Amino acid sequence: MNGQREAALMTRIDPRELRQVFGKFATGVTVVTYQDDGVPRGATVNSFTSVSLEPPLALVSLDRRSRACGNLHDRPFAINILTAGQRDLALHFAGVPQSSVRDPFTGTDGRDEPPVIRDCLAYIACVPWAVHEAGDHRLFIGEVVDASEGRAAEPRPLGFFGGGFCRVESGERSWAASNELIAAMQQNLSFSW
Repeated sequence: MNGQREAALMTRIDPRELRQVFGKFATGVTVVTYQDDGVPRGATVNSFTSVSLEPPLALVSLDRRSRACGNLHDRPFAINILTAGQRDLALHFAGVPQSSVRDPFTGTDGRDEPPVIRDCLAYIACVPWAVHEAGDHRLFIGEVVDASEGRAAEPRPLGFFGGGFCRVESGERSWAASNELIAAMQQNLSFSW
């Protein structure tokens, strides 16, 4: 590696600038829910990803300073994917109380089961699998024990882009993946130019 490039890589990037750049990647919006001494709790999270199909694993990234981060250790949790009509829920669970949010959870069968957001687009229920420290965040990986598409009246997801909520205006797919591409993705093949 040449000296200039190495020096550039060693320069610390301004966190505000990095946040701006990260914000150019559009994501969905979720609320991660769990039980805290029998009380349903949740936190708005846009840093969620699938990890593995075998075993079935999903990951959420939480700021280490957040209450949810401290409470999620060794607890089952659910990742609730919000619809475009659930912006108030996203704000509420992000710490901006909304008077319109009342009893957002469906019933749970047991004290240890994570609550699920009513009318969400889909949910993924997990049991703890691993936790990893990652800078100012913790990565919670859960083994998926249940997942279901919701019965939401609003079929579009709530999006997050450039520091704000956005709508995915169309459910249409502009391009369809070919069977070859899907097969390659399932085998984790990489492509180069």
